Amino acid sequence: MTGPRREVVALAAPPVRQATTVRADVPRTFDVFVREIGLWWPVEPFSTGGDRVRDVSVERRPGGKVIETWDDGTAHVWGELVAWDPPHGFTMSWLLTQEPTEVELTFRPLGAALTRVSVEHRGWERMTEEQLGGACALPEGYRGGSYVRGWATILDRLAAHAQDGAP
Repeated sequence: MTGPRREVVALAAPPVRQATTVRADVPRTFDVFVREIGLWWPVEPFSTGGDRVRDVSVERRPGGKVIETWDDGTAHVWGELVAWDPPHGFTMSWLLTQEPTEVELTFRPLGAALTRVSVEHRGWERMTEEQLGGACALPEGYRGGSYVRGWATILDRLAAHAQDGAP
């Protein structure tokens, strides 16, 4: 006689979704994200180089790279633009995870000078449970909510920077 069959069920790894409202119009908000990213992106702790980072830039075209540049001039690629639809959004591969994932950003008007910025970070199902629980820029990894907290922090910085310089 055998015991009951046990089924192994993989835990789902849904996309991370975050959003913020920016007090600036869509073109301004999009422009701040892609042209001024090096001014507002919180490289501590959201980069590979930390205090060595001197710039973050986006090559604004399909196939363009998102790059952090260090104090010695070396470039570290964060990802590549796989979809490009200015000023409405873009999608990029994300290479800062243990397996490549994908980040989609959308910019939607809520009014004359009000924009909803949404991010969906997906592709987590490619990772093992160990990878999902591993530390990243913030402790506790994907399973511990670090990407949810991280994207909220990043979007807050974007909103603050876009609003401060809004006409």
